[in-house]
Amino acid sequence: MTPEDAKQAPWVRIGADYGPLLIFFGVYFASDILTATAALVAASLVALAVSWFAAKRVPWLPLLAAVILSIFGGLTLVFEDDLFIKIKPTIVQLLFAAALLGGLAIGKVWLKLIMGRAVTLPDRAWRTLTIRFAVFFVVMAAANEVVWRGFSTDFWVTFDTFGQMGITLAFVASQFPFIARNHIEDEENAPDQ
Repeated sequence: MTPEDAKQAPWVRIGADYGPLLIFFGVYFASDILTATAALVAASLVALAVSWFAAKRVPWLPLLAAVILSIFGGLTLVFEDDLFIKIKPTIVQLLFAAALLGGLAIGKVWLKLIMGRAVTLPDRAWRTLTIRFAVFFVVMAAANEVVWRGFSTDFWVTFDTFGQMGITLAFVASQFPFIARNHIEDEENAPDQ
């Protein structure tokens, strides 16, 4: 966590992260997928603005997510076709997996750059954790494909809003024992740092 993150009120971070999804869910069930997509894009941009005003910076992951969402949401609205918003999670998950695995291929452990301030692990553990996250992202991409292709839009919206979030939280929680076993108390004494 950076000093800027610490200055940001917890409600701002939670609202910016989850508010747009909840708005998408509510607007979809009150209206339709196109209106919900427009609301999601608008709410994501508002969330970025709120983050900026609260901390005078925008974290790069939410910024990247908003850019990708704006592209796929924009395509959904322009072509009036919900295919684009439905495949967005697949594309994002596969991009994350490719970035993590591509980083490993060139000797970079991107997950360490993202989580390294919160957790201290030896490099071998960071590599293992990176592979686990990459596999998880591929599985989630496949799950999104199964759900949007095989079930109703109502089901997909619910899965996209709550299912993916719950599965992700469960996966992250399942990694805590591995992190605890490999945690280094004193980074300077790490054998392979």
